[in-house]
Amino acid sequence: MSANAASKKRKLLPSQPNEKIPWKKMRAKLKEEKKQQKEARLIKRLEKQKLQEAEKPKQSQNNKGRAYTVSVALPGSVLDNAQSAELRTYLAGQIARACVVFSVDEIVVFDEQGEAVKSVEGEFKGVGKKGNACIQLARILQYLECPQYLRKWFFPKHQDLQYAGLLNPLDSPHHMRIDEESEYREGIVLDRPTKQGKGSLVNCGMRKEVRIDKQLQSGLRVTVQLSKTQTEESKSYKGVVVAPHVPRTEGGSYWGYSVRLASCLSAVFTESPYKEGYDLTVGTSEKGNNIDQITLSPFKHLLVVFGGLQGLEASVDSDQNLDATDPSVLFDLYLNTCPGQGSRTIRTEEAILISMASLRQKITAVFSDVSNTPFMS
Repeated sequence: MSANAASKKRKLLPSQPNEKIPWKKMRAKLKEEKKQQKEARLIKRLEKQKLQEAEKPKQSQNNKGRAYTVSVALPGSVLDNAQSAELRTYLAGQIARACVVFSVDEIVVFDEQGEAVKSVEGEFKGVGKKGNACIQLARILQYLECPQYLRKWFFPKHQDLQYAGLLNPLDSPHHMRIDEESEYREGIVLDRPTKQGKGSLVNCGMRKEVRIDKQLQSGLRVTVQLSKTQTEESKSYKGVVVAPHVPRTEGGSYWGYSVRLASCLSAVFTESPYKEGYDLTVGTSEKGNNIDQITLSPFKHLLVVFGGLQGLEASVDSDQNLDATDPSVLFDLYLNTCPGQGSRTIRTEEAILISMASLRQKITAVFSDVSNTPFMS
């Protein structure tokens, strides 16, 4: 057989069993298939996430804000337990800090003696039991709640506020820094002449003043919603005036507390700023029921009342508008928020922290079906 014939025959024969298999190519092919499978799974996962995210905004738009309010009431006489002006001021600062930490919307200061005190205006009568503790407590609470850049407008030099500058800041969300970005800001209407058809100018603690949509009297404190689109070239920012509750109800942000003075314990209930009043009231006392064994019912406006040095019994006895002698009949719930206490007494500033910490979980349970419901915003 010739060499050419042998080579042709060799080409026609099938591959020999000992011939090497291309493993590298096969591995590369398997890797490519696995990669394609992973990519397909990833694409499906991303599509699923997009569908879920598309549904979430509809829910969060409805549930972003907080509709309910939390109010705290306490007697101004708690300041009489402090031995000096510095300690009185520090005690008021502790109360303010406790209320802000737990997002309290209203602080009511009532007089255990039943005196008709409804304003912080008036002359200072001195420190100690001779002075009016309710007025001093209310003034310090208002001072601390006000954003720092507005205090010089609303709080002239006063002896009640002599040591207020040394207190720990509340650092509430509405206490903005100059360059901090936010949809809402607190401001004061400036006494500046404006052209007809244009709104007033407001100082909101920013590098530029804000032109609002209305002509308002100068010196008013207002809540401003800033426009989302601002032009850097303009001399002022643009915004609209909104109700003080809008940052809470629509924006979902805690926006500080309001301060109200009540002449007696009964006035705490009857002079409520809400049309429906408080639909859930809680009294605190060591004689109350164990807080661990109760649940809260749904509410719109919650009121938690604290007693003074002699408890709520003293406030009930001195209130001529009340016939009751037992404080528990005035409240929907009468609770002992610190069962098994080791000290004979719990100071009011301590009781606020203890009680609100215990109630926070109860409130969260009531609104657990609402996403992002901030008791602490």
